[in-house]
Amino acid sequence: MKTFTESSALVRYSLSGPTMGSRFSAVFFAAAGLDTRAIQAELQAAVDRVDGQMSTWQPDSTLMRLNRAPLGEWFDLPDELYQVLLAGLHVGSLSHGAFDIALGAQVGAWGFSPAPAGAPEAPRCAAAAALTLDRERRAVRKEAEVSLDLNGIAKGFGVDQLARCLERHGTQRYLVGIDGELRARGEKPDGPWRVALEKPEYGRREVFASLELADTAIATSGDYRHWRERDGQRYSHTLDPYSGAPLHNGIASVTVLAGSCLYADAWATALMVLGIERGARLAQEQGLGAVFLVREGEHIREVTVGL
Repeated sequence: MKTFTESSALVRYSLSGPTMGSRFSAVFFAAAGLDTRAIQAELQAAVDRVDGQMSTWQPDSTLMRLNRAPLGEWFDLPDELYQVLLAGLHVGSLSHGAFDIALGAQVGAWGFSPAPAGAPEAPRCAAAAALTLDRERRAVRKEAEVSLDLNGIAKGFGVDQLARCLERHGTQRYLVGIDGELRARGEKPDGPWRVALEKPEYGRREVFASLELADTAIATSGDYRHWRERDGQRYSHTLDPYSGAPLHNGIASVTVLAGSCLYADAWATALMVLGIERGARLAQEQGLGAVFLVREGEHIREVTVGL
């Protein structure tokens, strides 16, 4: 779909499609006459590759085949999955384990993935200790039984892939996203891209504040969109890697602004796990912009870092 703006030089385009149990969106301004059918196909192919490699909901995804691979054998990785594993391990190291891609068994045990619910079959092994990466051949070897889960980083990477697709077509003004993870470049003809920061309300959507984006990415981790109830208790889908249980530290959400959505996505989870004091300090050290929303009784307290 396209609509003409007040500027005769630019046309607004809007494309979307299904991915990762949600939808991707791409809004951009460019010259008239673009072949949007070709761009649509490329955008869809980009996110399909990410889903096909990293989904925990597709038994034949590359990630799930890696999870089933024998210990001690090298497993060749496609380029996209290699990049995400490397980034996940990097953020895990910088966050002192607050972000850990080796929580697949725990995620399943709490009912947040198609893996069988119940107690994990084996003690958890952190990803950094369980994996060896060969950077030259782009391969990985499992040193311990581990179940990898990339749901805390894959959507962000998918957003970055959408951005790369548009940039290959010379697009300089865009806003792309998947399920609230967003990346912007340039501005609209009438000013910056403006996005909503949601109020952390269970079961309903309400705007808490708005943020302006230009040449940055944004991602949010929160306790109010995906949860499970057990024995009358509500449990967040964000797990604490240190305990293997759902996070319960009073943080309702953390929104991170970073140069790529891949890293914004991963850091949002890490900072939520770390909490206000440690999380805010680490965000400052890493040069991240962050918004912490904290539950205090019936009220929400906002703490911002680097904005």
